[in-house]
Amino acid sequence: MGASGSGKSTLLNVIATIDKVSSGDIILDGQSLCDCKDAELAKFRRDKLGFIFQDYNLLDTLTIEENIILPLNLARVPKEKTDELLKDVAEKLGVADKLKQFPYELSGGQRQRAACARALITSPSLMLADEPTGALDSKNSRLLMDTFNIINVNLGATILMVTHDAVVGSYASRVLFLKDGKIWSEVVRGARSRQDMYADILSVSSALGGDTDVR
Repeated sequence: MGASGSGKSTLLNVIATIDKVSSGDIILDGQSLCDCKDAELAKFRRDKLGFIFQDYNLLDTLTIEENIILPLNLARVPKEKTDELLKDVAEKLGVADKLKQFPYELSGGQRQRAACARALITSPSLMLADEPTGALDSKNSRLLMDTFNIINVNLGATILMVTHDAVVGSYASRVLFLKDGKIWSEVVRGARSRQDMYADILSVSSALGGDTDVR
């Protein structure tokens, strides 16, 4: 979290290897991303990262099933294994009955769940989410965050999310506040309630002078 221009999207971009750092290092699963060549980075993005975007980035000409298994097809995963992984992730994210439909036939919340399924099907080490609730209303935002909680707690996936919304941030176990490209403060939830986390986020945001969205 942090004000516009604080470095949130830049942080995601360098972790995603879209941009290169000018100094320092990025290490994931014990591997330095700064020492990798282009072919290694492409494999890293495919195998280790999952991406969740505000506008879903589902392909309109493909069914939900075809969208979800696209990363596996690109990696040439055998059909039997693909079918097994598809069934598992679709059931866990509540889109098993939507697989034969197209994105335009689904609600915003359902499309976002399908996008989550596509990001999760490769069992990535890290999922990157840039304002994933930005295009959703409050009800679908809550549903998506409940889905993120399932992904994080039940499936063991780490999610790094950028958000301006203090309500969305209150679901996190840890919130880092950026200012001018540096970590300025943090809030750790621990055993406290979401309400307490929300209050702390508002307090830090006020001190930071940021543009956190208060709802």
